[in-house]
Amino acid sequence: MRTVTGPTDRVVVVGAGLSGLACALHLLGAGRQVVVVERDAGPGGRAGRTRLGGFQVDTGPTVLTMPELADEAFAAVGDSLARRVDLMALHPAYRACFADGTSLDVHTDGEAMEAEVRRFAGPAEAAGYRALRHWLERLYRAQMRRFIDTNFDSPLQLLHPDLARLAALGGFGRLDSRIGRFLTDARLRRVFSFQSLYAGVAPARALAAYAVIAYMDTVAGVWFPKGGMYALPRAMADAAADAGAEFRWSAAAEALERSAGRVRAVRLASGERIPCDTVVLTCELSASHRLLGRAPRRPVRLRHSPSAVILHAGTDRTWPGLAHHTLSFGAAWERTFDELTRSGRLMSDPSLLITRPTAHDPALAPQGRHLHYVLAPCPNTAVGPSAGAWRDLGPRYRDGLVAELERRGLAGFADSVQEEMLVTPLDWTAQGHAAGSPFSVSHTFAQTGPFRPRNLVRGLDNVVLAGCGTTPGVGVPPVLISGKLAAARVTGGIRRRASRVRPAPAAARIAATPTAETADDPS
Repeated sequence: MRTVTGPTDRVVVVGAGLSGLACALHLLGAGRQVVVVERDAGPGGRAGRTRLGGFQVDTGPTVLTMPELADEAFAAVGDSLARRVDLMALHPAYRACFADGTSLDVHTDGEAMEAEVRRFAGPAEAAGYRALRHWLERLYRAQMRRFIDTNFDSPLQLLHPDLARLAALGGFGRLDSRIGRFLTDARLRRVFSFQSLYAGVAPARALAAYAVIAYMDTVAGVWFPKGGMYALPRAMADAAADAGAEFRWSAAAEALERSAGRVRAVRLASGERIPCDTVVLTCELSASHRLLGRAPRRPVRLRHSPSAVILHAGTDRTWPGLAHHTLSFGAAWERTFDELTRSGRLMSDPSLLITRPTAHDPALAPQGRHLHYVLAPCPNTAVGPSAGAWRDLGPRYRDGLVAELERRGLAGFADSVQEEMLVTPLDWTAQGHAAGSPFSVSHTFAQTGPFRPRNLVRGLDNVVLAGCGTTPGVGVPPVLISGKLAAARVTGGIRRRASRVRPAPAAARIAATPTAETADDPS
């Protein structure tokens, strides 16, 4: 594995999102001096927090899977996730509601889910689910160590027996057709393939290997931290500070001072100069490129995932049909993905994620009130409406979205809203997200694994990247891994410690303790 050269005692980490915090913890555990600079007033990055009246709103991801990856970062400094964060396992992980009026609770416990599938679609589909679950577990084991939790220096590293195992499992086929080998019910197939949208690719075109995301969502377990998702980055920042990290809040990195092929200091907008031996950039990929003064050379331009419109609504009531996470599927499917990724039209029959965090933590809202987060995927600004177009489009889309929620059983939603915040591609663009998408670079084959922007910077001996735009990719688990892989580029490896996450059901305890061996360089 290639590493940065020269001294690495003093490290500046730019960005206090999940990847930056994970990187900082791993670096501290390896004895480095760490300064974290963050443009916002507190930690979190995409996983931030805002207040709407008396409502506490998570502004980023709402689904937590693979908490052992966070625990690994805490363990690097002799701490633990369980000591810092009160985690609740969600049962069900999701409730899936379909256009025909049927619904399915998605359990991560195998026996519970098999019984639910049998009730929902009959014994043949239950047997298919059993086989699918076994396949997902094998797929995860084939990928995690070699293709996800890995620093790539060259595509030649793919030439390993694990590649043959992945091929034998059908990982290079198409996701939708591979799921269809196990399940014939179109509704069930959606439950195990919609996750490819996280990767920015339609199920009909995504590699079957991306079913590993479905493994995380439907097998490994879904969790919720008391205090909301923001409790995780807050706890990570506290643990890093207790381990000796210095933090500069409301401190934007303005420039990198360099000489002789090395960055010598990070200069802040305030004028402060922070000397360093190594710098880790965890900000948006385009922001990192601006600091570096150039973007990497690639044969084709980077493609970005679809964006999303999010309605945060503090209400005076809730609806009994909603679980903590509810997937509300429209009747359309293939057309929906075509609209999101090709034609650039808004979803004509939307599929939505509705999250109700107050189901498990009422303290996030005033007494007797409820918090709802409604995510509607939409085209990014490279293929759909421009960022500026959302100034007029946003309010109209919000009204249409609320009307659709009412049609789908949330009667009285419009009148129940007491506080709200609408987030559109205009807002994502203002935050610096390329193509107006918070989901960064999509996971097409040409932008995955060794072909994704690398985390070592060509032409500079001591700069490393982390975050969703680089290895291994988008989502809370990959971003936590990204921070660890970046730290390994500095230290030469990560010392493993036993996970101390509170015990989960056996099906959720498939250990994720692969070794960081090889990684990317952003060129």
